[in-house]
Amino acid sequence: MADEELHENDSKDQKDWQDEGVNDTKSADTAADTATDKVADEDETYGVDMDQVQAVLNATADKATLTPQMQRMMNRQAENTKRVEETIKGTKSNPRWFVPVFCAFMIIGLIWCVVYYLSPSGAWPIPNIGAWNLAIGFALIMIGFLMTMGWR
Repeated sequence: MADEELHENDSKDQKDWQDEGVNDTKSADTAADTATDKVADEDETYGVDMDQVQAVLNATADKATLTPQMQRMMNRQAENTKRVEETIKGTKSNPRWFVPVFCAFMIIGLIWCVVYYLSPSGAWPIPNIGAWNLAIGFALIMIGFLMTMGWR
């Protein structure tokens, strides 16, 4: 019985969407009015005018007309903006040549060690110093890695 009533009520309340497609010009005008009314209803629901919220976010609001909550939000936003600007001003950066130089040191050191290992009896890159070629290669690599610690 209750199941039958439920189905009867649902079928009575349903709209015929195909018939409404014929009157699109009227529905477009009413849709715009409905959207405007809906935004106004949402403003009333939350108790805050959306124009005021936008003004607070843009920091152009008149503080005398704002609620205490919105004033706190505006002050917090101003503090955050100030903190970010101070942080950006305080950061230092390396010159443009810094990264290519430390990469070059590491690559040259690696090539130095590989050439020493591949040369017959360790004759290259500098002949007659033997295993000191490895020390030179590793020193170049270490200079590059030490420079990475100063990279900002």
